[in-house]
Amino acid sequence: MRPLTLVAAMTLALCLGQAPLAAQALAHTHGATDTRMPTEGGQAAFAAIAGVVKILEADPSTDWSKVNLERLRLHLRDMDLVALRSAVTASPVVGGATFVVRGTGETVAAIKRMTAAHASMVEMMGGPRMARTELPDGVRLVVTARDSGSEAAIARIRGLGFIGLMASGDHHPMHHLMLARGEAMADHGHR
Repeated sequence: MRPLTLVAAMTLALCLGQAPLAAQALAHTHGATDTRMPTEGGQAAFAAIAGVVKILEADPSTDWSKVNLERLRLHLRDMDLVALRSAVTASPVVGGATFVVRGTGETVAAIKRMTAAHASMVEMMGGPRMARTELPDGVRLVVTARDSGSEAAIARIRGLGFIGLMASGDHHPMHHLMLARGEAMADHGHR
């Protein structure tokens, strides 16, 4: 659109109470995405699953007989329970911190599954040391820096806290895709 025509179209749209048309006209002139469509898939777990489905559908080598999106859904549910329904107390220890993570009902099992899998993944990737002890209502994690003399590493553990340590690392997207594909990998007890 020519600049004068664009201004006229936007002015007319606004005067007629058609703000979406004005926004659409503006978006088309700047190469923006279609403003009439949402960019998110909705609720976070739904959006994560939708992203995996998009990858699976685009990959001609997807073995649909092995795909198990229910397994991914249950894992995402565990993530939600641990992130939002657990109670965490933190206390500093030499070289890091202790995190006592507790829950009730189904949250207890989610805490145990998530921390077991994550502790082994962190160890495998060379992250901080994690000593995990199961409690009747959750777990105790003692997290210490590999280099006990590194004040920066110790500060990072304490600064991230339990949920930051659980969320850190680039392995989550690949793990989610592997769960959905039905590939052999720690699945936190979901079949």
